[in-house]
Amino acid sequence: MDFEKIRVVCVGNSTLDRVWLVDELPVGGGKFRAHDYLELGGGMAANAAVAVARLGGAASYWGRGGNDTAGHTMCDELSRYGVDIAQFRLFDGARSSVSSILVSHDGERSIVNFRGSDIPADASWLPLDDIARAQAVHGDVRWVEGARAAFAAAREHGVPTVLDGEIAEQADFHILLPMVDHAIFSESGLRAFLGDAVNIGDELSPVLGLQRARDLGCRVAAVTRGAKGTVWLDESGVHYQSAFPVAVVDTTGAGDVFHGAYAVAIAGGCNVAESMRMASAVAAMKCTRKGGRAGIPSYAEVQVFLAQNG
Repeated sequence: MDFEKIRVVCVGNSTLDRVWLVDELPVGGGKFRAHDYLELGGGMAANAAVAVARLGGAASYWGRGGNDTAGHTMCDELSRYGVDIAQFRLFDGARSSVSSILVSHDGERSIVNFRGSDIPADASWLPLDDIARAQAVHGDVRWVEGARAAFAAAREHGVPTVLDGEIAEQADFHILLPMVDHAIFSESGLRAFLGDAVNIGDELSPVLGLQRARDLGCRVAAVTRGAKGTVWLDESGVHYQSAFPVAVVDTTGAGDVFHGAYAVAIAGGCNVAESMRMASAVAAMKCTRKGGRAGIPSYAEVQVFLAQNG
């Protein structure tokens, strides 16, 4: 599959990640020593755009930030990865989203995120006519107004859409799910979608949640579960994609990368099962290196990995 001419528009969140590598995740207060430190771009839609670009696609990132040091750092890094940032708008007087991430020796992490401030939610400036020239649109739940506008334009032009279903208000899911073709949740995002309306006790009931998502209008509803793999539901029933075993170094951004890989695969004409398999491989390979983006493989590397893990 050659993704060179495949364009994916990614709409939503960009964050500057400040990452500390530690032996164990701290418990309680105190002082703790890190053995490495990284500062790099993150955020759901922005990471997805980098994944699209690394796999050979033409990635456009549409998002917002503050006209501050963090905002300019994010712009510069996205550009170096080959992402089109013409619609990454930095607003005067606003503060960009920044995360502090602690990553332990086994790849698990703790994240503290400042979502930014005084960033206008208005999406009327987006060039929605450009979506007619895209092969897929990816949106996340951090900028509902932007995702809603992009999904509406995509539906008008028959362009497939993918939603990153991270933690959000139930009302946001009810706005976006009727407008999207493929909704891929994290486990915590699916719990947030279900809320108090469904008693799931201490265990996640993925199929129940995915059916409720499909009831709102999306065609494919999925949940990524880390090492437990991915479950999805479509018109033909329930399906599973096992996680690929790898030596995990850092899981930061794995879900974001999964979404970007899935979106470019769908845009390139792959079916859902093929797209889930490729996305799972890309996310697994990303986890073998530090940072949310450094380990994202090229498509040639993915082909070798899949051949070795057939």
